[in-house]
Amino acid sequence: MASSDRGQWSSRFGFILAAAGSAIGLGNIWRFPYSAGEGGGGIFVLLYLFFVIAIGIPVQFAELSVGRTTKRNPVGAFKALAPKSLWPIVGGLGVLTGFGILAFYSVIAGWTVGYLYQGISGGLASITTGEQSVDLFTQITTDPLIAIGLTAVFLVLTVLVVRGGVSGGIERIAKVLMPVLFALLVVLAITAMTLPGGMDGVAYLFAPDFSELSLPVVMSALGQALFSLSLGMGAMITYGSYFPDDANLWQSGVLVGICDTVIAILAGLIIFPALFSQGMDPQGGPGLVFVTLPTIFSAMPAGQIVGTAFYFLLAIAALTSTISLLEVVVCYFVDERGWSRTMAAWVLGGVCLVLAVPSALSQGAVPALGANGIFGAWDFLTLNNNIWGNYSLSIGAIMICLFVGWKWGIPKAMEALELGNHPMPATSLWGFLVKFVCPIAVFIVLVFIIVSGQYF
Repeated sequence: MASSDRGQWSSRFGFILAAAGSAIGLGNIWRFPYSAGEGGGGIFVLLYLFFVIAIGIPVQFAELSVGRTTKRNPVGAFKALAPKSLWPIVGGLGVLTGFGILAFYSVIAGWTVGYLYQGISGGLASITTGEQSVDLFTQITTDPLIAIGLTAVFLVLTVLVVRGGVSGGIERIAKVLMPVLFALLVVLAITAMTLPGGMDGVAYLFAPDFSELSLPVVMSALGQALFSLSLGMGAMITYGSYFPDDANLWQSGVLVGICDTVIAILAGLIIFPALFSQGMDPQGGPGLVFVTLPTIFSAMPAGQIVGTAFYFLLAIAALTSTISLLEVVVCYFVDERGWSRTMAAWVLGGVCLVLAVPSALSQGAVPALGANGIFGAWDFLTLNNNIWGNYSLSIGAIMICLFVGWKWGIPKAMEALELGNHPMPATSLWGFLVKFVCPIAVFIVLVFIIVSGQYF
């Protein structure tokens, strides 16, 4: 069922910025640096770049081809290409995955707003010790009113953009936010690299130490490549469905992958030089951005300005991702249920807020929802990340590869990618990767997660 609220990108440039915005988020600026730090720096980056090219972009092409051909949401796309089969369940999994990720991702995104407020109000300037930084993080994450309030603020911002439509909302905001994000990253990276000892951080990021090479590092790099490009949850199927028939789809997909990778590297060029300038451990883990960096900013020249700018860009990156996560679900209800875009955006945003409350309260506000509570060693937010961000994303990516490679067929996918007389190079290689290499590689990641219990 088509709807007049469906919309279309007004330009190829708008698609690139919006799709890059979907891919660029906390995965690049929060998760990539701490994963690189835990993975030994340069060797992790080298593996990550390889997997983006060999696995990430080919899977992205597969999703985009499905979306462009059908002009439908993930469920409708599989219904159109494989009617009277079980394949639409894969599309349904994608919609659920996007919504599930949004329900915990919006909580972390809300923290960026809290830190941005601290930067603007001068609170970050007073953070000079690790204990003070931990206290600030605890205050933001354990106060139920603050935690839920920040999540609500972020979801309202997301709804306001999505209800504006494809070209009038998502594309318009991407054309503003993405250049601002890139400019801020470049300025902050230059600032960090010019700090005393900053170039040691650059060397750590780019000089591979092969003694750090291990199976967990390889799996982490591959998992980061998949998560970072928003694969396996139907986001690229949805965004591809809005793509004009006469524009170059495969080239646009490559540019999205390049933008996503450049942003991740720029984030590393901010964080690692800053860490090394203060003699701090680059293997700071998930707390790197929210616990470690505030003490670094306070010790830097113009640290309050730099810190405020950093959390502003972190909030922008998070918003461009939450927009795509909500859009996947909204598109389903617009296409398949005939809802108006405005109704779908507000109702689903409200439902997501309700679902996000347990994750918001799981960081200390309600001990039963926290670590060693009713969910065992995991807090509720971590549980959701593992279910949706690890298992579900991996299964979705595998099934999309199997569908495009073996059910629908590489020739038909190629028609969609080359539509508008835009021949793609190395088509046989892409077909081989999608049919064999990509699903096997993602399956290995899934097995590794299950067997080792190491989540990303």
